[in-house]
Order: sequence, then C-alpha cells, then structure tokens
Amino acid sequence: MKSYIFVILKTGTNTSTDKTEIDKAFAGHMANMNTMVEAGKLVVAGPIGKNDKNYRGIFILNETDMEKAKALLATDPAIKAKFLDYEAFPWYGSAALSEYLEASDKVWKVGF
Repeated sequence: MKSYIFVILKTGTNTSTDKTEIDKAFAGHMANMNTMVEAGKLVVAGPIGKNDKNYRGIFILNETDMEKAKALLATDPAIKAKFLDYEAFPWYGSAALSEYLEASDKVWKVGF
C-alpha cells in the first residue's frame, strides 16, 4: 500500500462554445496526460459517465504532496482554460497501481 493523490475532474466555469478553443484545450489535456504518464506522475486516468454532479473524470497521481499535485494539475490546458476544475484528496491504495499503465498498454496493443 502507498499514498497517492486522487483527483475528481469536474466541469469548470468556462462556458465558451468556441469549438476551436474547446478542441485546443482538450487536445492539450490529452497531451498533458501523456506527459504526466511519461514522468511517472499519472497512474490512472479515465472518464466518468454522465452524472448529476458534473464529474467528468478521475486521475490518480503518483504524488503524496498536495501542493506538488496542484502544480501538476495547473499544467493542464483544460484546467488552465477553466473548462475543467478539480477536487483532490489524499488517497491510500495498492502500491501495484504503478504497474497498471504498463500492463494496460500491453493489453491494448494485443487487443487491436
């Protein structure tokens, strides 16, 4: 077992309907997730289905310091543009989560 930061991504305050602005922010969001994965900071990420709380997705960050986690989140273009906001919590979970991405990548490649 080890400590992580559990992040719930939720709809932000930016209500722009400018497709170009939205597409740019979310393309940057996806690229930023890859950057965090490559740096060993993002362990799990995924969308949340439709719900009445405006929750959009989750991150599990391989970080224990909340300020460092917030600094990582501040690099996300969709958060910067306020299309997304977040709630972050200390979380204690399996130390094996860091193996998830490597195993997931192997399964993904085999399945397609």
